[in-house]
Amino acid sequence: MVTWPEPFSVKGQHVALVPLSHDHHGDLVEATADGQLHRLWYTSIPDGAGMEAEISRRAALETMLPFTILDVATGRAVGMTTYMNISEEHRRLEIGSTWYRKSVQRSPMNTECKLLLLRYAFEQLGCVCVEFRTHVLNQQSRRAIERLGAKLDGVLRSNSIMPNGTVRDTAAYSIIASEWPMVKANIEWRLHKPRL
Repeated sequence: MVTWPEPFSVKGQHVALVPLSHDHHGDLVEATADGQLHRLWYTSIPDGAGMEAEISRRAALETMLPFTILDVATGRAVGMTTYMNISEEHRRLEIGSTWYRKSVQRSPMNTECKLLLLRYAFEQLGCVCVEFRTHVLNQQSRRAIERLGAKLDGVLRSNSIMPNGTVRDTAAYSIIASEWPMVKANIEWRLHKPRL
């Protein structure tokens, strides 16, 4: 069981992050059906039938602290995200296994979610590095990570085998503690800039 960091909740203007639980099952089943996200071959998003098992799996992993992403306006779950590959000894973690229902993608929710998780990692936990990893072909995810200000560390070739049997090359990104003030300013600007 994860002991660092301890489970926590955090709330912004658009999203709230709360520890993942089976209480969110119904909303998450509905969310994954919005856009048929489980059909994206280069991701591992559960379908409705697999949601209960996915919630249990994430909750049981020792190096993972999973969250439900709630829409502040409605109070309903719109996706999941996770602190994973957690290392207290090295004060580093990865933010990943993130997905949102299609109807809220390209809204301020993902940007604010990342701001809340990064702020907690650097300012509360004292992390020296936060990582992001995605399939090398997941261009939407890669662009979102790069817009945050994360730097590409490299591509891990033949890094894992996907459920469909294809071999995944993983694009690995990171933000280090010395970059956090600049990255934070960029994310906050992105959240508050005028939308035309």
